[in-house]
Amino acid sequence: MSQHSQFWQFLRRNAAFFVVGTLAAIAFRLLFFFKFRMITYDSFVYGDIAKNWLQHGIYGLDQPPDPTFVRLPGYPMFIAALWSIVGVEHYNAILLVQIAVDVLTCFVIADLARRLASQTAAKVAFVLTALCPFFANYTSAALTETLAILFAAAAFDAAVAALEAPTKKIRWVICGLALAAGILLRPDGGMLLMVIAAYSFVIAIRRRQRTIFVGAVLAAFIALAPLIPWTVRNWRVFHVFQPLTTTTASMPWEFVPHGFHRWTRTWIADYSSVEDIWFKVDGEPISVGDLPRRAIDDETQHIQTENLFAAYAENGNAISPELDTQFNLLAELRIRSHPLRYYVGLPLLRAADLWLRPRTEMLPIDSHWWMLRQDDPPQFRWAILLAAINIGYILLALRALLRNAIPYFMLFVSFMLLRTAFLAWMPNPEPRYVLECYPAIIALAACGLVSAIRPNSTTKFHRNHAIANQ
Repeated sequence: MSQHSQFWQFLRRNAAFFVVGTLAAIAFRLLFFFKFRMITYDSFVYGDIAKNWLQHGIYGLDQPPDPTFVRLPGYPMFIAALWSIVGVEHYNAILLVQIAVDVLTCFVIADLARRLASQTAAKVAFVLTALCPFFANYTSAALTETLAILFAAAAFDAAVAALEAPTKKIRWVICGLALAAGILLRPDGGMLLMVIAAYSFVIAIRRRQRTIFVGAVLAAFIALAPLIPWTVRNWRVFHVFQPLTTTTASMPWEFVPHGFHRWTRTWIADYSSVEDIWFKVDGEPISVGDLPRRAIDDETQHIQTENLFAAYAENGNAISPELDTQFNLLAELRIRSHPLRYYVGLPLLRAADLWLRPRTEMLPIDSHWWMLRQDDPPQFRWAILLAAINIGYILLALRALLRNAIPYFMLFVSFMLLRTAFLAWMPNPEPRYVLECYPAIIALAACGLVSAIRPNSTTKFHRNHAIANQ
């Protein structure tokens, strides 16, 4: 009997459990929809592209539309498909469909946990996903996260299924399709392709199975194929080779303040600074008082920074190329003075913030949550609760990795390490960008929770997983 058939039989045997769980998942997400739904600046960028695509046949921004490639076509395509049915500007329709998408994610993560451990772990994973406040929160934000999480989960699940039975090409095809969808949503989706391909090649060599190598190549081809027309379009319209988007989400002719970004990287360590400074540039006033102490080492730097901020204000709250050069010179001075802080200390702090923060960025809770203990105790308690839930997922996942023979564990660990390293080097650490790791985290957490509750129980693994644990 195939693993696919086994999962459907598992669902049928536990129909009451999954019906109740599904209703709970929907109700939980509707709570966020009615209380915390959010349409951000990025939401309107995606919406504008989708509207112009529908009404003018141009993948572009503004009116009249100018062609653009600042966003990949996956999410605008999703929005355009919905708006072609319900009408343009119906953002609530996007959020409601995202609720359905996220409920589907619960089933995919349950199947992943079933493959990794047992049917009991699958049930636990379903509950942990259904009641995950971080997933539920993003269903009510018109952003790529909900879809990206689903396709990351589907790619993991299909990859594990393919490694279990590498001769079944349909599993590699599904993995490739999930990876393709993830890449079309955001350029960093390519990291999961890199990890799955590299890991599959290693397993192919260890097992001496050519079918795994062939399957991984097939998945990679399917994952990258949709980028061909996108790349051709960008070459024909803009005369540049751009298979994804630029790292700064800008057009080739637009000025990008790389010096300011470099200076920011010399001190930024947490998301609160992203809101205080990063999101305000350009267009809003910024203040030296909003900087943390580590942004200024001495009185000379304090004067330089104040002068730069004053020049920014005089320039209409915008960074000019000349001002950007001055930020770069200040960055060079700070890097020379403290190279370990720049190359090691701050990236580690950013990594810790990405993983351990309460994830309140889409909730009406101040990002400086640790300062709310006296000023707003209810907000502080909610932040602590969210932090505890987040850390609970991580600790349970670590327990599973350290105390259980989790098959293919390096597939998950490699992706988390690669994604964390990339994001920790960025000058704008936003916790939402690690959520693609959470399908694996929750599946592993379910395995860890089952082993904690039933320490003497035998976890079900397939014999062919043994080599994957090496």
